[in-house]
Amino acid sequence: MRFEKWQALGNDYVIVEELIDADTVRALCDRHTGVGADGVLVLLPPDEAGYVARLRIFNPDGSEAELSGNGAREAIMYLHRRGWTDAVQFSIQTVAGEIRPTILDERTCRVDMGRARLGIDGEVQGFRFQQVFVGNPQCAIRVAGVDALERLDLPTIGPAIEHHELFAPGRTNVSWWTEAGPGAIRARIFERGVGETMSSGTGASGAAIAHVLRGGDSPVTVELDGGELEVDVGEDLHVDLTGWAVPVFRGELEPRPASG
Repeated sequence: MRFEKWQALGNDYVIVEELIDADTVRALCDRHTGVGADGVLVLLPPDEAGYVARLRIFNPDGSEAELSGNGAREAIMYLHRRGWTDAVQFSIQTVAGEIRPTILDERTCRVDMGRARLGIDGEVQGFRFQQVFVGNPQCAIRVAGVDALERLDLPTIGPAIEHHELFAPGRTNVSWWTEAGPGAIRARIFERGVGETMSSGTGASGAAIAHVLRGGDSPVTVELDGGELEVDVGEDLHVDLTGWAVPVFRGELEPRPASG
């Protein structure tokens, strides 16, 4: 099986053009015995007219995600680079529905993520939160200042929120954020089935939406551990996400030996 490794702001995915099972996903994502990745992007021919491809996204634990902003951009740039389409605007299918990218240059695209919707708000594990759905569930938590944000131990506090009964049965992604200047926020991300990541497009979008709901201006520059994304949030919560994605390497997997 041929694959390519891509990354966007340090959020890395393996891309394959065939459907694989959960065991293969876990094996690919293992950083000691596999390729190593935050997930796997499976690109398949569309099953409806009007689309270039069908995208399925899998977490390192083998579970399927509805959407990933960084993963989607990696898939989009891969499709354009590998000749699936030469159009600068096109549509792809995802579990979360249609997404429409616009290719801006050889490494950057803007993705129409559709209209976000709000869920519950309240308190979880001592944090006030706003639930936002951006193709997948986000729990956006505002922190009072950059210093407080940087001190958070996400590997310790993240799992209890991800698996909290408020977000059952599908769990949640979590983004902690704070204002970082005019039109900018700083965010840190904990993804379900992954853990702390250097960046997340949907996590950045959830944080940006929460910021705008508190009176912040749009578009929002979201400063992540891996770099910056721009999130344009409309009055109707329509979201456009702009950022880069690049290939790292390509290869061919050896067949897995039979157990026994």
